[in-house]
Amino acid sequence: MSKTGKSGPDPDRTEALALYRQRAALYDLEMALFEPIRRMAISRLALKRGDVVLDVGCGTGLSLALLRQGLGAKGRVIGIDQSPEMIEKARARVMQNDWRNVVLLCSPVETAEIPRPADAALFHFTHDVLRRSDALANVLHHLKPGARVVASGLKWSWAIPANLFVWSAALHSVTTLEGLDKPWSRLAERIGPLNVETLLLDTVYIASGQLADQA
Repeated sequence: MSKTGKSGPDPDRTEALALYRQRAALYDLEMALFEPIRRMAISRLALKRGDVVLDVGCGTGLSLALLRQGLGAKGRVIGIDQSPEMIEKARARVMQNDWRNVVLLCSPVETAEIPRPADAALFHFTHDVLRRSDALANVLHHLKPGARVVASGLKWSWAIPANLFVWSAALHSVTTLEGLDKPWSRLAERIGPLNVETLLLDTVYIASGQLADQA
């Protein structure tokens, strides 16, 4: 358990920055187990050529290559992450691959200056972001009517022993356990019912939905 504890209702930005400063060097290795979940989540976005997609909490940029495959050269990926250490690794990945259609913003999601409206948004293992109403409001404000939204990550399981795995992983990735039974609930409040799939003994979820079209 962290010094500030993880049972409080609100994510702690200062604690999150310290947490991901420590994780940045090994983050890609730590996330390797969940790569099939990433691929499934991105497939649920149903990206089309020329789309603009927000990679919310993009971390070291592990989703960028897969997102670009669906968008084509004329599409755009806008990655957002508040951790300088994580975004630095994402920028190195972009430069190494000469991805000219990727924009990276080092900013808290709730105050990120998103440069253009998007057709889709991915929240992959971003529990703290999903529990911040102001962060969700900023992202959804920059989505087009009918935009696809997918969230994925850890959740409490009905299989009690499996929750030891969830708890252990959460200690290294979130600053609050609030809402871990239904991490997508605040997103659903804003965009409506979501299709929720669970995997790995109910310890991981993929929630997908769509913004309503304008009347």
